[in-house]
Amino acid sequence: MNAILIAVIPVVIIGIISAVMLVVASKVMAVKEDERFPKVRECLPGANCGACGFAGCDGYAKALCEDDSTPSNLCVPGGTACAKEISEVLGVEFNDVAAQVAVVHCLGDCNATEDKVDYHGMESCAAAKMIFGGKGKCGWGCIGLGDCARACPEDAICVKEGIAHVKTALCIGCGACVRTCPNNLISLRKDQPTTVVVCSNKDKGALTRKVCSNGCIGCKKCEKTCEYDAIKVINNLAVIDYEKCTNCGACAEVCTTKGIKIFSGQ
Repeated sequence: MNAILIAVIPVVIIGIISAVMLVVASKVMAVKEDERFPKVRECLPGANCGACGFAGCDGYAKALCEDDSTPSNLCVPGGTACAKEISEVLGVEFNDVAAQVAVVHCLGDCNATEDKVDYHGMESCAAAKMIFGGKGKCGWGCIGLGDCARACPEDAICVKEGIAHVKTALCIGCGACVRTCPNNLISLRKDQPTTVVVCSNKDKGALTRKVCSNGCIGCKKCEKTCEYDAIKVINNLAVIDYEKCTNCGACAEVCTTKGIKIFSGQ
């Protein structure tokens, strides 16, 4: 019995000492959390979309608390209400959030183009892009396998007739689809009437015509029609200067392939 006690007592004493040391260390070496952090985090919607440029809502909340220069209006999904709450918690100037929606720059649906291969691989645009450069004849167009739709946290994108379509009423402008598309066909635009070139093909007109009837052929009718010098054909593709564009719609009216559209927003 004495032998057992002799063995147990030192172990118990060592355990107690270790426990005390751990408690002291946890108090002395603890990293103090900014008391504003949970309040700021509560203001954010929890989408963790990365639209703010940080690693999720926690990363943005931490940056707001640690760096006064971090803008309080970077949360697009949270919108103006979120920015206002954050400014009140931190006591900083309030700045409005410009609502944004995603736009797909491709009209190459199954009625305008066709596949060049009978693809039976992984249902992923990125995978098809790596193996075949995409399954469609137009290497610039929407691959249509839904990577953007799966990335969307709000189910605001669907693939219909071979190309991605954005349900603007559901889109929160997080940019997840923009970062996912391997052909860089999706961009974010202000949620207001906006003139958009819905094509991304930079091949010469004759080549574009062979692969897609809706593709921009670089005819320059839009460029010649615009009174504000807001649209130019660059690398065989019409490009809009949004600082000059008035959304008058003249370019859309004369576009030979109807590759320019005016989106009304939500």
